[in-house]
Amino acid sequence: MKILHINSSVRAAASHSKHITQTLVDALRTSHPDAQLTVRDLAQNPHPVLDETALQALFTPADQRTAEQQARVALDDALIAEIQSADTVVLGAPMYNFGISVQLKNWVDAISRAGVTFRYGQHGPEGLLTGKKVYVVLTRGGMYKNTANDSQMPYLKSFFGFLGMTDIHFVYAEGLAMGPDAEAAALAGATQQIHALLAA
Repeated sequence: MKILHINSSVRAAASHSKHITQTLVDALRTSHPDAQLTVRDLAQNPHPVLDETALQALFTPADQRTAEQQARVALDDALIAEIQSADTVVLGAPMYNFGISVQLKNWVDAISRAGVTFRYGQHGPEGLLTGKKVYVVLTRGGMYKNTANDSQMPYLKSFFGFLGMTDIHFVYAEGLAMGPDAEAAALAGATQQIHALLAA
């Protein structure tokens, strides 16, 4: 098994999503001692935003790119290669202002490449990153699950599904900013959800 562990929190040691995803990764490695692990921290090593310069590089034929364009495309290529080779993806996605972090959005844009991770066929779009299992840890200060304000879960489910990753599971830790008791309950609940998912 090859595990890709992605952190998108801007916080370091104090990040709840990092702690919970690490718990999940540790549990996976206990069950699969020979698993290979790749860790990608999108805050410590931020990926550049998709802008017009990046688009020009991506849409320029490979043999016609300048050195600068080749370097920019290579950054996206590295992220694509990581997820292509992974069997299991573990993603930490804290909620910032009702959505995902900027760092995670840049990763989403980087790995979404027509003809490589998806393609348009006669019957519409087809994801090319199939056969992978995805675990997403959603951490929130308030309570948003199954409400109209939970934009993260539908968005990430649609995004991963678009790229062919339909075996996706969500772990929730909510109420983390609602006092010590609520925080402790949320963290304990997330651990229980992980054990239940991996036992299934």
